[in-house]
Formats: sequence, structure tokens, C-alpha cells
Amino acid sequence: MSVASDNRVAEHARCAARGSRSLALALALILGVAAAGPAARAGEPLEALVRAYPQHLSHIDSGDLVWRDGTRMPVDDGRGPKPFEQWLAAPDIEDMLQVAYPVGALAAPPARNSDPGRARNAAFFDRMYGDCRSGAVAASLVEIVWLPKKAGQRLKVTRINGVAEKLEAISTALDALPASFDQFLVPSAGTYNCRVIAGTSRTSAHGHGIAIDLAVKRADYWQWARPAADGGYPYRNAMPAEVVAIFEAHGFIWGGKWYHYDTMHFEYRPELLPAPR
Repeated sequence: MSVASDNRVAEHARCAARGSRSLALALALILGVAAAGPAARAGEPLEALVRAYPQHLSHIDSGDLVWRDGTRMPVDDGRGPKPFEQWLAAPDIEDMLQVAYPVGALAAPPARNSDPGRARNAAFFDRMYGDCRSGAVAASLVEIVWLPKKAGQRLKVTRINGVAEKLEAISTALDALPASFDQFLVPSAGTYNCRVIAGTSRTSAHGHGIAIDLAVKRADYWQWARPAADGGYPYRNAMPAEVVAIFEAHGFIWGGKWYHYDTMHFEYRPELLPAPR
């Protein structure tokens, strides 16, 4: 077989793989797996991922995410459409980008099992920030003062990707809000904590130093709610939209936009948000 023929065969194989992935995503929607909202960007999430972390990521090549040091990671694990629990427990890189995050005020409570950003590929985040279980995150932690005027609380977060600087900018903006917002902001319930997500073996975003929880007393959490007759969870939230908007403007998503809501929780996930202008 000629080189040209080899190239044509390879290209046909790549097209077939892309077609299979598209079919898998369509089936996933039918099965109720974290359906992407109207803001979903066909063909763009992986590009947005690369743009969000320019110091670490280079490009996408032949189904791989290529890091600047040459490390390659497959974006698709080849396991096809996943039921929701599997999507959450063992997402590949494409899976964690599958659900579009709705920026701005919510028009309605999140649809069932719509948890944008809640699925995290462990290999990706360990490669980016380190595995806290081996002590690899500690060297990148820096201390910030949370709300110097309102609280003066000292918190540790990672300096990687400028997370500490961005959280300081958020702190400055929140510090300027009227006193009526204080009940939602202080005290912080914590930032870095090398722990697993409750009820799982998965490392929390707090274990990478990229998350912050705010005042627990004004928070709502799906596991604190009594399930409805259909097994679902009634949506609850008291967090002001002004607070959420400040976090989103600096690359942080909010757990209040998950069906499995966690309204005290914010984490740095710029790949799910529009690029700053």
C-alpha cells in the first residue's frame, strides 16, 4: 500500500472515530447523562481547555491533549456513553467538558443530573496541580488574606495558573460590597484541604488548592435536602447573584449551578467560562 493510501486509511479511521464519539454523546443525552445546555459549543470545548491553561497546554493532536512538555493524554477513553454515576466517577477529558456551564443568572433550576464542572478527570488535575496525597501540592501553596476589611482570614491556595492572585482580586471586590453581603462571605469554610469528596475515593478540588467554600450557615447542599417523591432534590439557594458574578469574572465556577447543588462552593475552572476580554 502506498503512503498516500496509508494516509487516506488513517484519515478515514479518524473520521469514523469522531463519528462514533458524536453518536456516543447523542446516546448519552438520551440516557440522561449530564445533558449539555443551549450554550454547548460543538467542537470548541477542547480548544477552550487549551486556551484556559496556556502555560501548561499546547494543542490537540490526533485525539490527544498535548502538554507543553510533550506529555500526551487521550481526550476520549473509548468507553462510549456513560450513565451519570460513571460519568461522575471516571470521566475522561471530553466528559468533564461535556456539560456547558451557564454563565450569569440562572433562568431556572438546573436540569436533572446537569452538573457542569462537577466531573473532573483525576489524571488531568493531578498533572496540572499535583497529587496532594503524595505531598506534591504543598510546595505551590501560598497564603492570602480573605476579605481584609470584613474578616482578615488567612487561607492557603495554589499559585499555579495565578489562582492565588485571582482569589485575592475576588476578595478585594467582595470586600467592597455592602455589609448586608457579609453573612454569605464570612467566615470562609476553607480552601486547601487534602481530602476526598464525601462518600467517594475521588480527590476534592480542595485537594488541588483551587477551591473555596464560603459561609456554611447560609449555604444549601443537596445531601442536606430531603429527596422528593421522584427521588430528585428540590433546588435551594440563598447566595446572591452579585457574589457569583464576581467569582465567574475571575474564572471560578459555582456549585449552585449544579443539580446536585453545593452553594457554598467555588472552584477555578476557566475552561468552562468565556475567556476574559
